[in-house]
Amino acid sequence: MRNEYLSYRQRFFWLAIFAIAMGFLEGIVVVYVRELYYPEGFDFPLKLMSPELVTIEWIREFATLVMLAGVGILTGRNGLQRLLYALFAFGVWDIFYYLALKLLIGWPASFLTWDILFLIPVSWLGPVLAPVLNSVTMIMMALLLVSRQERGYPVKVSMADWVLIFGAALIILYTYLIDYTRLLIESDVLPGKNSPEAAESLVSMITSYIPESYIWLLFIVGEVLIVAAITRILIKSCKYSRDETIN
Repeated sequence: MRNEYLSYRQRFFWLAIFAIAMGFLEGIVVVYVRELYYPEGFDFPLKLMSPELVTIEWIREFATLVMLAGVGILTGRNGLQRLLYALFAFGVWDIFYYLALKLLIGWPASFLTWDILFLIPVSWLGPVLAPVLNSVTMIMMALLLVSRQERGYPVKVSMADWVLIFGAALIILYTYLIDYTRLLIESDVLPGKNSPEAAESLVSMITSYIPESYIWLLFIVGEVLIVAAITRILIKSCKYSRDETIN
C-alpha cells in the first residue's frame, strides 16, 4: 500500500522551500519600505514612521509569525515536532530574508551591520550575525531532534531542559531589547507617566540614537545554554535507546 504521508526529510524539504519563498517575499516588502524612508540607504539613526504605519508593521510582523507557526503545526506529528518544525521554518525564513536583501540591494554590508529585527513590543536591535546564529541553532535543533524521533528513538524533553532553553532565549532577547528599553526608561515614557515632554524626549532620542556596542558575551552565554540543552536531550535519548536494547 502506498504511503500517504511525506517522510520527515520530504517535510523538511518542502517546509524549507516555503520558508525560502517567504523570506524573499519579506525581503521585497522591506525593500519597498526602505525605498520610501531610506532612499539613500538604510542606516542609523532611525527615521520615524507614522503611528499608523507602525501599527501596520506590527500587524505584518504578527502575521508573519502566525504563518511560520501555522506551517509548523501542520507539519509536525506531535507537540514537540510542531514546535521544532516552526523553529526550523523561522530559521530558514530569517536567513533567506537577509540573503534576499543582500542579493536585491546589497545590504547588509557585513554580518556586523546593525538592523532592526522586530518592532513587537519595542524595537529589537542587533548586528545581523546575531539573529543568523540564532536561526542556525534553531535549524540544527529541529533537524537533530526530529530526525532522531522519526527514526524511532525516544526524545524526551524534561522540565529542566525547557527551563534551560527558555532561560537562554530570555537572555538573548535581553540583548536585543535593552537598547530601546533603556531609551524608554530614560525618556520617562512609561505606563502612567506619559507626557508630551516625555514623548518629545523619546522622539529626540530615537532620531539621534546610533547603536555602537552589542552584548556579545550574554548572547554567547545564551547560545551555549541552548546548545547544552540540545546536547543533554540527545545524550538522554541515546541512554534511553541503550537501556531499551538491554532490556
